[in-house]
Amino acid sequence: MFLHLGSGYSVRTKEIVAIFDYALFDKKSLPLPGKEPVSCLEDGEDSIKSLVLTEKAVYLSAISSLTLKKRAVL
Repeated sequence: MFLHLGSGYSVRTKEIVAIFDYALFDKKSLPLPGKEPVSCLEDGEDSIKSLVLTEKAVYLSAISSLTLKKRAVL
C-alpha cells in the first residue's frame, strides 16, 4: 500500500520507519545524518507539518502527522 504525502509524492507504507510532527524538530537537527530531506511542499517551508522517515529518505510534508498516521494504519 502507498501513502500520499502531498504534491504528487507517495511512499510505500512498508518503507516507513516513523512519522513525526515537524514542530518537535529544530532546524539545526535537520537534515538527519546521511539523509537529505525531500520536500513534498508547494507553498514553501512555512507549511511543513510533518516529517516522514523512511529507509531511504526523509520527506517533509504539509499534511499533519496525525492525518498521515491515520491514512497509513501503521
